[in-house]
Amino acid sequence: MGDLVPDLTGKTFLVTGANTGIGKETLRGLAGRGARVVVAGRSEERTRAAISEIAAATGNDDLDFLPLDLGDLGSVRAAAQAFLASGERLDVLVNNAGLAGRRGMTASGFELAFGTNHVGPFLLTELLRDRIVETGPGRIVNVASTGHYRAPGIDWDAVRRPSVTRTAFDEYCVSKLANVLHARELGRRLEGTGVTTYSLHPGAVASDVWREVPFGVRHLMKLFMKSPEQGARTSLYCATSPAVDGVTGRYYDAEREKAPSKVVTDELAAELWERSEEWVRPALRG
Repeated sequence: MGDLVPDLTGKTFLVTGANTGIGKETLRGLAGRGARVVVAGRSEERTRAAISEIAAATGNDDLDFLPLDLGDLGSVRAAAQAFLASGERLDVLVNNAGLAGRRGMTASGFELAFGTNHVGPFLLTELLRDRIVETGPGRIVNVASTGHYRAPGIDWDAVRRPSVTRTAFDEYCVSKLANVLHARELGRRLEGTGVTTYSLHPGAVASDVWREVPFGVRHLMKLFMKSPEQGARTSLYCATSPAVDGVTGRYYDAEREKAPSKVVTDELAAELWERSEEWVRPALRG
């Protein structure tokens, strides 16, 4: 990774869901280049264990834990307020946390994958974006998936109901489509601010995001997947590479720009934005 990530001393990153898998390897890559990293997640025990391991491996102990449950918009607001109250800079936000293979509803009333993978990150981004603009130039990175190509669109009623498919994979794909659309519209809205946005497919990675998939199927899947370290390369590329300076709203795969699904249009991105704003408005107002 020596030629992939530039020296990041003096820069602050906030990464969600970095106690395992791709997020943990993203944290390792950032910490190894001297960045300060705030790691936001649900499990304090697991996150602090990951922080300790990476601090020991990299010699960088400027790593902190921030409690965050993306399925609970009250928790998202509290996490953002805690960060903002610190008064510190924020150069890059990496919306990495993801959930797959589980059915249900979030605490805030959304289909589980959609609420956790899109609505929570949308609110977190909205609450932190002014700090990123103030710090500037900055970046906002959404870890999406090639699964977004499978989504035919967004059923606005379905995202407010419990998951219906047996594996919840179709719902996961819709949530990843939302990640791509969010980055596209956010990039448009932030034009001229010095803050750029990116969405990406990290590769089919053998990570804990698949922990709810039945063991036999999961074992078979993992035979065809990348390691989390390989999977983190495109996240690190979008978060740090000078090669994408000034480029915004695009989708990446294997450290290259790639055309997203044909469903990804300016019109759908704008509609998702308007609906998402409406959904999170109570939490934005406090």
